[in-house]
Amino acid sequence: MSPQQVFSTANAVALLAWIMLAVLPGRPWVTKMITTKAVPSLFAVLYTAIAVSLFGRTPGGFSTLAGVGMLFSNPWLLLAGWVHYLAFDLLVGSWELQDAHEHGISHLLVLPCLALTFLFGPAGWLLYTILRSVRRTDSH
Repeated sequence: MSPQQVFSTANAVALLAWIMLAVLPGRPWVTKMITTKAVPSLFAVLYTAIAVSLFGRTPGGFSTLAGVGMLFSNPWLLLAGWVHYLAFDLLVGSWELQDAHEHGISHLLVLPCLALTFLFGPAGWLLYTILRSVRRTDSH
């Protein structure tokens, strides 16, 4: 498979997992298995396979921005970086959903946070953190 084909497949898997978070929030098998274990594990294996297979064989590094740019000029390492984002953003979104459930925050209020986390990672987490803080203040 080409990096583009793997990219497209990984994106489809991630999108399906995010849809499950949005549409099936009360199903423990979604948040306890699919979005916190199965899909992130699949992405972790893919990431590790790419990183290990190319370790030390490409120019660049992590000590400078230019070095990172050189690393990501390799389409496989760029894909590894993208899969890294897919995995961690999904884990953060799963945590948001579980945390909201534990704190009695309406799923409708969490949906914008999930969408933002899916699209812009840390910005979605920030919005959820603000929502959680406001909801905690309202309940006391």
